[in-house]
Amino acid sequence: MSRVVLITGSSSGIGQAAAELFAARGWNVAATARDATNIRAHENVKAFALDVTDLQSVRSAVAAVVRDFGTIDVLVNNAGYGIFGPFEGTSIEQLEAIFRTNVLGLAYVTQQVLPQMRERKSGTIVNVSSIAGRTATPFMTGYHATKFAVEGLSESLRYELSLHGIRVKLVEPAHFKTNFLSRSLQTTHHPAYDKAFDNFMGYVRKEDSAARGPAQVAEAIYSAANDESSKLRFTVGGKLVLALTTLLPDAVWRSLNAAGMTRPLK
Repeated sequence: MSRVVLITGSSSGIGQAAAELFAARGWNVAATARDATNIRAHENVKAFALDVTDLQSVRSAVAAVVRDFGTIDVLVNNAGYGIFGPFEGTSIEQLEAIFRTNVLGLAYVTQQVLPQMRERKSGTIVNVSSIAGRTATPFMTGYHATKFAVEGLSESLRYELSLHGIRVKLVEPAHFKTNFLSRSLQTTHHPAYDKAFDNFMGYVRKEDSAARGPAQVAEAIYSAANDESSKLRFTVGGKLVLALTTLLPDAVWRSLNAAGMTRPLK
């Protein structure tokens, strides 16, 4: 019998690439998004409407997936978005909204999926984090805060769920080319920081123009879903950055990061 994976945020980017990869390898895929009509049709893929910020939507979608497929072997928590810009220009409403999606939404879906995994004493939770959950750069405070939260939630949760044969995995991509900057990013502004933020975003756009597509991240998600070891983190493309944060003195690393605010873009 084909295994079943539920993937949130499947209408584009990493979620879409992951859904198509799992389906191509024989899995039954419950692909979810707020607007399920945006999910690309594919053999072995069934679309479900799921808004991770709406607990009733989460309950209904999970129940429908279990009803249609009989079980959920793997949950991939991928839905999320970013806020870039000066913290002083970020409203409390914006911070609440990004935490509601990136952290609480992940928690809602996980809590709804866990009972049937616990009863079977089998299952895997794959949380799509980022190297932004391990190290920080300027003008990404809200996004970093949510990804650091996902890292802590996952690291603690893996101990609890190991009591019931359920594994927790973190996939931590670096910058890959999706529609993140055009569709999944909000920006904030404050006149005291706008010049530095504009400079920073110039570097972000330059990096995005040279970035690879999401296929490598989808492969990492697939590997994590099938990994039966106790390995927690699957870093994709950011190992050098993480190594530098460990090896370089803090003053050197801080100056390199801060330069993106003021150094002219060539």
